[in-house]
Amino acid sequence: MTDELLVVRAQLGERAAWAELVARWRVPVWTYVRRMLDGERADDVTQEIWLAVVRGLPRLREPGRFAPWLFTIARRSVTDRLRGEYAREESFTTNEAMVEDPVEAMVDRAELAAALAGLPVLEREILVLFYLEDLSVEECAQICLVPAGTVKSRLNRARRMLREHLEERGYRT
Repeated sequence: MTDELLVVRAQLGERAAWAELVARWRVPVWTYVRRMLDGERADDVTQEIWLAVVRGLPRLREPGRFAPWLFTIARRSVTDRLRGEYAREESFTTNEAMVEDPVEAMVDRAELAAALAGLPVLEREILVLFYLEDLSVEECAQICLVPAGTVKSRLNRARRMLREHLEERGYRT
């Protein structure tokens, strides 16, 4: 069943359709948030995202655009969390963003994760949305509220920064 059909059915109050949407998108949303924040904050923000989705789903006018709409909510939630932390003058370091994960115990993967966490938020966000969430340039632009050309330039800059970091560490790219 397509996301569009599930959204329409969920908007009509069908709980099974809502459960299927959540089951389908729970991991991708959490993964996106986790790549932008550490694990503890990711859990909290993910809950906020799903609460916003529950509240906003009845007003979603284009059910076929569910994924970009969902990731727009996720992006705003992450941005709000980061903005709140910056306002309280808490430092957001790459060490806080990286929490040891058993799956990432392999050296190469850990190095790549550290390099990704070391990127500025805007570049990291575009890499995560484009490569890890497999969204198109146009969908990334819609989510980030920027022109497609800006997405492309951020992707280019992020790839260059990531390549430079890995080359400094002795990895061939």
